[in-house]
Amino acid sequence: MDELNLNNRRQFIKQSIYGSIGIIGLNSIPFDIFAKNDLVKITVLHTNDVHSHIDPFPENDPKYPGLGGVARRATLIKEIRSVEKNVLLLDAGDIYQGTPYFNKYGGELELKLMSQMGYDASTIGNHDFDNGLEGIVNQLHNANFPLLCANYDFSDTIMNGKTTAYKIFEKNGVKIGVFGIGIELDGLVDKKTYGNTIYQDPIEKAAQTAILLKKELKCDLIICLSHLGYSYQNKKVSDFVLAKQSRYIDLIIGGHTHTFLDKPVNVRNRDGQEIHICQVGWAGLKLGRVDFYFEQNGKKKRVDGSAMNVVKGIEERG
Repeated sequence: MDELNLNNRRQFIKQSIYGSIGIIGLNSIPFDIFAKNDLVKITVLHTNDVHSHIDPFPENDPKYPGLGGVARRATLIKEIRSVEKNVLLLDAGDIYQGTPYFNKYGGELELKLMSQMGYDASTIGNHDFDNGLEGIVNQLHNANFPLLCANYDFSDTIMNGKTTAYKIFEKNGVKIGVFGIGIELDGLVDKKTYGNTIYQDPIEKAAQTAILLKKELKCDLIICLSHLGYSYQNKKVSDFVLAKQSRYIDLIIGGHTHTFLDKPVNVRNRDGQEIHICQVGWAGLKLGRVDFYFEQNGKKKRVDGSAMNVVKGIEERG
């Protein structure tokens, strides 16, 4: 690659990331400081509620003309990976249901494309049960990433052993624990589609898993992939409720309510520590990004977050 093209790629990434970036840190720190070897940067990319949207919206769509599309998202992810060393790509569920692709292929195409994009993990959304437990099991061989869920007990179903509560990743010496939390299925999903799946209290299971990851497994960064929903007017458990009652969780990547957040929302947990909640709407219209900066001893120093539009023209850069 010649120097001009390299500079253009770097400029594209900078504009994509910082065009709509929200700075969470309290102090303004020059960007060049993060190039120093004494800080480790972890880049978390995320999606939610893609709902089988493979193609961009049509140009005549009244709300999202020409936006989204897997090819464009894949190129944006590739561009970011070409610049950043320590990248995690995560999804907060509802991979399935929403376009004829799901009706035709039953989730095969969605999981194959996510695998090609290099997703590291996803949790399970309520619509991922739409073809029943068999519809999940029969397609799992197309996913080279795990489905994470700490509060669904599948032990009396054909899903037994097909999921795990959490997974640990290590990036440049930073230990990252990622776990999943699912929404209550009763009243939301037809009983026959989830069978003998047992829903367990998400607050309790999140607390148990976060303690395990922090205290016993010594994770420096803990991420919850949640399909609870961002917030509700009633007392229904949500990401907001989970954040306030949590300990040790650093980031909640949410789904279900199709909430567009341009930057992470900060909430104080039960210890008064900041926890960040993200969600990027639905249909793959945006790609979320959160950058964590750590000292070499694992102490977190700064967090930046943004939501990037997946727009026409991005795929031409691939």
